Amino acid sequence: MTDSKTANSPADANQGLTHFDQGGQAHMVDVGAKHDTHRVAVASGVISMKPQTLAVIQSGTAKKGDVLGIARIAAIMASKRTSDLIPLCHPLALTHVSVEFAVDAGQSRISCTVRVETNGKTGVEMEALTAVQVGLLTIYDMSKAIDRGMVMSDIRVQEKHGGKSGSWSQA
Repeated sequence: MTDSKTANSPADANQGLTHFDQGGQAHMVDVGAKHDTHRVAVASGVISMKPQTLAVIQSGTAKKGDVLGIARIAAIMASKRTSDLIPLCHPLALTHVSVEFAVDAGQSRISCTVRVETNGKTGVEMEALTAVQVGLLTIYDMSKAIDRGMVMSDIRVQEKHGGKSGSWSQA
């Protein structure tokens, strides 16, 4: 049973989803006609852990080395490789990537915030999100010998600027 709000064809089902063509097949969005604009995205996420794990990370005595320093480099590298990981993501020439870690000893967690910028035809939200996740995964990898129960959460885009849709921010 269908009504006027039920999708009757692949095109109807994909209305608003740009990575599907009229026949419902996945495709890479054509951005060729778009104008280059300055684009910015900020994403963030958190990794929670045992207090003793956080203490080891903060002290710099982890067996694998400077956890946050290596996680920062991993996040930057991940932002540059996003199109290799996300099948329909365009390769972009990034102009800036910054990665910040903030330690919350009271909650025994580390937050990661990434800002990615480019001058181009498509946004950098995926690059910022990928960088956050890989930064947090690197913290996990480097610390898992002492705490396999770490939890990554709250990965999200906080804001984006540029392009036809303009600016957006998470309230």
